[in-house]
Amino acid sequence: MWQYRIAFQAIAGKEIRRFLRIWQQTLIPPVMTMVLYFVIFGNLIGRRIGEMGGFDYMAFIVPGLIMMSVITSAYGNVSSSFFGNKFQRSIEEILVAPVPNYVILAGFVAGGVTRGIMVGLLVTVVSLGFTSFAIHNPVIVLSVILLTAILFSVGGFINAMYATKFDDVALVPTFILTPLTYLGGVFYSIELLPPFWQWVSQLNPILHMVNAFRFGVLGVSDVNVWAAFGMIAVFLTVLVSWAMWLLKRGKGLRS
Repeated sequence: MWQYRIAFQAIAGKEIRRFLRIWQQTLIPPVMTMVLYFVIFGNLIGRRIGEMGGFDYMAFIVPGLIMMSVITSAYGNVSSSFFGNKFQRSIEEILVAPVPNYVILAGFVAGGVTRGIMVGLLVTVVSLGFTSFAIHNPVIVLSVILLTAILFSVGGFINAMYATKFDDVALVPTFILTPLTYLGGVFYSIELLPPFWQWVSQLNPILHMVNAFRFGVLGVSDVNVWAAFGMIAVFLTVLVSWAMWLLKRGKGLRS
């Protein structure tokens, strides 16, 4: 990896500069969306709900909203950027260079992770204007947010590999990612659900990520935290292997 450090830095640096140049479109809108969630769900509706999981409702939803912003930003950054390179045919310049596929993947993922974490930090800062909380376990917080950002950056990469038009880039976030996120315990504890639906909810991987992060922040979780880490590791291994296989085949890259 070290002998390809310059190649990695070039790809990752280009990705980071790309979204920083248009920060008004890549960093501010997700933060504004989260502000609306804080005002509507946390402030207005939260007053009627009261406590959840032993915490004020506003504090309860903060970890979920941070994770939501990280997931959507990391995923969207890589899927749109890589497909844009495919559409403009500029990806061919990278493919003909003597650079291994894992360096190409790592470079694009680094850009998605950076944007996801930056948006997550901005949302965290904004959330302090609505509620206060102390970090229960910083190691778990950092581990979960980093692994999740990597996981969904790789997912965005796979989406872009299969996409043949711009509409395909929005297909997975609209019909898969968004429903799973809203049903992933961001706004509620699954303890409120009947037993059968609690079991169904446990099949949602985002539920485990949100709850592992919530445990790191608040110290409460609806799932076993270590099982959540195991699930993240499994999904990450599968998606990275899938992405590497697609790159090796040149899926959607070679005519």
